[in-house]
Amino acid sequence: MKAIKIHENDNVAVALTDIAAGDIVTVDGRDIALKSDIPSGHKFAVTDIAANQKVIKYGYPIGHTAEFIETGSHVHSHNLKSDISGTLEYSYSPEIKELERLPSREFMGYKREDGSVGIRNEVWIIPTVGCVNSIVKEIERQSQSFKSEKIDGIFAYNHPYGCSQLGDDMQNTLKYLAGLINHPNAAGVLVVGLGCENGNIEELKKVLGETDEKRVKFLVAQESEDEIAEGVEIVKNLCEYANTFERTPCDASSLIVGLKCGGSDGFSGITANALVGKFSDMLVSLGGSTILTEVPEMFGAETILMNRCRDEGIFDKTVSLINGFKEYFLKHGEKTDENPSPGNKAGGITTLAEKSLGCVQKGGSAPVEDVLLYGEKVRKKGLSLLRAPGNDLVASNALVASGAQLILFTTGRGTPFGCPVPTIKISSNSKLAEKKGSWIDFNAGKLLENTAMNELAEEFFSFVLEIASGRKTKSELLDKTELAIFKDGVTL
Repeated sequence: MKAIKIHENDNVAVALTDIAAGDIVTVDGRDIALKSDIPSGHKFAVTDIAANQKVIKYGYPIGHTAEFIETGSHVHSHNLKSDISGTLEYSYSPEIKELERLPSREFMGYKREDGSVGIRNEVWIIPTVGCVNSIVKEIERQSQSFKSEKIDGIFAYNHPYGCSQLGDDMQNTLKYLAGLINHPNAAGVLVVGLGCENGNIEELKKVLGETDEKRVKFLVAQESEDEIAEGVEIVKNLCEYANTFERTPCDASSLIVGLKCGGSDGFSGITANALVGKFSDMLVSLGGSTILTEVPEMFGAETILMNRCRDEGIFDKTVSLINGFKEYFLKHGEKTDENPSPGNKAGGITTLAEKSLGCVQKGGSAPVEDVLLYGEKVRKKGLSLLRAPGNDLVASNALVASGAQLILFTTGRGTPFGCPVPTIKISSNSKLAEKKGSWIDFNAGKLLENTAMNELAEEFFSFVLEIASGRKTKSELLDKTELAIFKDGVTL
């Protein structure tokens, strides 16, 4: 098979391999002679499409034609334009699909004293402000001798913020840091402040709420005679506490999994994102939770999510999520229909709507149960939407702050980045999995090679449970200690 038409109503098909001009491709039982070379992952017309008509993929419009497109012609940036506009009015037309409850499944995790469950048993050193980054790194270096077989790692995290920020921008930083401090993958946390920053420890505590003094310790560098020595001693005590935890059987319903994509290609919405969507439905059916973010990559596909909202209140929150992010773009003078990145375009994705329709595949078919602002923790079981941008590092870190113990990251181009929690890289095609075996954890490209979705989904779900039980992801073998916080405001 050289090409695939994803939905019966589509007027384009996707090339599964590089196809030369003049080649004959069979789609829906019809032989189509290609008018030009079609790179792998790119689209071609399966019927004549008049100028200014909708181009349909995944069964939905992804834009309109800028000119007449003849059957067999390449459909891309030169002849396909976006339809996405600014803020809109929406109506609630519920299409809620209740998922069948599946038999329970388990993984080996860490049950914390507050009732949460971690999938790693680590000790974290978190700065309130970039001024003390070098201090926390030195504390990390001198504390490595305290690591034991029961502790998965001692990590200091760096970021450049925490001071000279104002208003909501400062609150974003505090909410993010609070989410990290409260994260169950950390058995113990040392918070290090400078002392004079406007995001100081006392301000952070207002957002953080109550903490267990056995688990969370604070150190103000300006108030200590030797902050490094004092910090190392605190980490030693936290490691002693971390050593009291052991992996025990945990129900899969305690998992919170973040859903993210980046460096997408024309196969992402067909393979990797669809596989993650199947996983999401399976986890929700087990009583677990998933989080879908990247709000700009919902533009053009937002009504699919809106109509899956559990009730009108969640629908209203979703409308505010979408229109609010469009207003964020507009107030900075940016267009809301900006095309995907150069890598996305090279992979065959033309418009933001096309990217979005592939992106939302990761959310499966479960009802939308809640909408979270940046830095808010998951409150309800099932699928939640989270306010965060599409940037890979910022969005992944936002998922962590909302409580995700691990992240499923789909990609058609490949990326090695890591974040504070295990990040499973899922390739959309086998070529990438073979080329970047040091980056990719799981190959969804098998779906294009006669592997059935249900079969691969079961294999993938079992793989995720292995990761949750302690198997390391490829990104965990690299550095994961640079934090990316969503910044939107003035720096003094």
